[in-house]
Amino acid sequence: MTDHFFTESPFKTLISFHKLIESLEEIAVSDIDYRANYAKALLKEIEPFPEFRSGIENLDLIYKNEKLIKNLLADLFPTALTHNEIKAVTIPFQNFSFNYTERLKKIVKEAGVSFDMSISNLNEHQFYIMNCTLILNEHYGQKIDYNNPLFYDIPNQNGIINQYRILYNADFIEITPTAAVKKLTQDEIDLLIDNYDNIALWKEKFPVNSWILKGFGIAILFDATIESAISKLKSNLLKPEMEQISLQNNFESIFRSIFKNSNLRIGLVIYDTEENKFINTSFNEDGSSGSFILSEDQELNCENELLGCSFEKLLETKKPLCISNVEKFTLIPGNEKLGNHLLDQNIQSCIFAPIINNNTILGIIELVSSNKRELNSLNARKLDLIIPYLIDTAERHNLDKQHQIDAIIQREYTAIHPSVYWKFRREASKYFETNRQNKDYIFKEIVFKEVYPLYGQIDIQSSSEHRNQTVKQDLINQVSTLIKILDHRESHSSLVVLEQRKFELKSFLNQLQFPLKADTEQQIQLYIENEIHPILNNRESGFTKEISVINYFESLDKKSGMFYHSRKKFDNAVSIINKKLASLLDEKQAEAQLIFPHYYERFKTDGIEHNIYIGSSIAPSKTFDILYLHNLRLWQLQIVCEMEMMHHQLKNSLPYELEVASLILVFSSSISIRFRMDEKRFDVDGTYNARYEVVKKRIDKANIKGTKERITAKEKITIVYSHSNEKTEYLNYIKFLQFKNILEPTIEQFEVEELQGVSGLKAIRVKVRNDNEMLTLKKYSYQDLLNELN
Repeated sequence: MTDHFFTESPFKTLISFHKLIESLEEIAVSDIDYRANYAKALLKEIEPFPEFRSGIENLDLIYKNEKLIKNLLADLFPTALTHNEIKAVTIPFQNFSFNYTERLKKIVKEAGVSFDMSISNLNEHQFYIMNCTLILNEHYGQKIDYNNPLFYDIPNQNGIINQYRILYNADFIEITPTAAVKKLTQDEIDLLIDNYDNIALWKEKFPVNSWILKGFGIAILFDATIESAISKLKSNLLKPEMEQISLQNNFESIFRSIFKNSNLRIGLVIYDTEENKFINTSFNEDGSSGSFILSEDQELNCENELLGCSFEKLLETKKPLCISNVEKFTLIPGNEKLGNHLLDQNIQSCIFAPIINNNTILGIIELVSSNKRELNSLNARKLDLIIPYLIDTAERHNLDKQHQIDAIIQREYTAIHPSVYWKFRREASKYFETNRQNKDYIFKEIVFKEVYPLYGQIDIQSSSEHRNQTVKQDLINQVSTLIKILDHRESHSSLVVLEQRKFELKSFLNQLQFPLKADTEQQIQLYIENEIHPILNNRESGFTKEISVINYFESLDKKSGMFYHSRKKFDNAVSIINKKLASLLDEKQAEAQLIFPHYYERFKTDGIEHNIYIGSSIAPSKTFDILYLHNLRLWQLQIVCEMEMMHHQLKNSLPYELEVASLILVFSSSISIRFRMDEKRFDVDGTYNARYEVVKKRIDKANIKGTKERITAKEKITIVYSHSNEKTEYLNYIKFLQFKNILEPTIEQFEVEELQGVSGLKAIRVKVRNDNEMLTLKKYSYQDLLNELN
């Protein structure tokens, strides 16, 4: 017997058998002698206990008279059914019960002495409201369907949690108000049913102990383990992937309940029909696989001999592979590798069932046990209840995966910026609706008119010269190393050709003392691959065992087969600069969208370029003001300063010292941009607007008018403009940033040399301060930067 009452209730509960006693009194005066005599004897036996009729408040009376109460309830709990029915006397919704049938006693005994038999899905709030709805339905004639299914979660002797649904028989209960109860109006009732969460309101209208609940109820239990487990499984599978329960944890408990097997373990693999291979769905926190077929592998080709003939049959017939005894299975020719693979994981019986939709295998659900014959073709039929939900999940997994792949492709290859996505979506929606009606549809061009452009770049200076220098250095080092190897071997070899090869290598070394020609690198690479490496790899020549030769081949780049030491330092330096500056720009640009939605694109070359377009046509739902353009221009100048500062922080940590120079192009006229379908990118639209693109492409290589000096310089920002009002605007921005100690006091002003088709450009140049306090915020280590890059 369990005594675990909820603390507060609108009911003062009196456990009473008055209705049962009244029924016995009627039987006692009936004409059926044996029934009448039995009733009289039972009434006489309970006569010393008037509380049985008036109501029991002291539960000790029940504890001390369990046998008498059992006799009193004998008609409701027949002895012939006690080993079959799961019943007990209770008060509805309370965690209190007694007079168990023998079957319920056995179930509770197997659960263990520590088991507390309480309703699993009911809390104090729900309990109070459920009692109030009893009153509303019984006393006020309402028809409120509030009661959700209630369950007892009871473990069996093997530790499997079985769920028993509770049905209540309330025939022997009556509800009466106390004198303090004030009758509720319909408006008050309506207020209650609209305010489930307001427990204070419910307690105001139904105060604690304001009603009398007299009598007893009968709780009838039935085993709903499988139905409940399937419901839990379905609920979990419908969640977003990030919220789904771990397959190896709660999923296993659900499947164990369905199969009533505490040894059951579960796995899942996705089948890739295009590449005919199994793919792991996920990895657990401990690094282990979510599959027993794949074990520690992330994927496995279905033609792999590990799977053997049995899996070939599964894929062909699309029927489950059931192995009740893995040891016997291993003895069958063709199954040895798979059998041993399973035994190594302590799998003695298993079921591999395909998840099929439209005659296509989506994946394999794996059920395994460490005991023989626990899993077999008979209990495999239970999977028929589960597979439909797994089909939906596998399809959703594949669909989500495809969406993510599409998103990656769009982000990395054909990105459509969020600011203009709405227009592409609108056009695609028109096509979708029209296409459904089987009509031809001509895509309209995506054009944004009257937008203001902003262009900026931070360029790595003399990158081509640096790259050529590193190429030359690697070639010199490689040729010199080969000459040393041949020098060492020449005195011990009878190969006359070694002297000739050494001569030819020295000739190349002499060539490398001069500037590289266009084909020098290719000539040397082909010569080494075709003439030198065959000699070094020839076993008869004796080179293959020499440490110097072994070290040489280990020093070669796997892709090019050449030295890649100096170039690697240069390439890493460029990649780190690009990555860090691009990340900073992207991060800050997301904040800049709050100024006004605008189109933004960024390119990595030997440095970072960015284009920004702002105007009312980009965000037609918002009111555009020229103030937003000025705000964005100041933001752009500030962020270019920050990028310069970040580079200053970076460069001392890099293996190759590189300087950068920044440039901003000011263009005050509005232009139109059009999405080029063939190039999958935006470009300026029209002949007039093309002037802007011409300036963009040529300006960074331009010189100061009348000199040979480039307009860009290291650690300086060059602002190119056409009109005096643009100059005034940017000088004000510069003064502001000088006040913030970001820019140095000196301002250079000059004219830009005439470009082809473009004249009259002027520029302002100002240096970014290197002693700004922002520079001390973070220090970089090359190894950390390299790890981040890789």
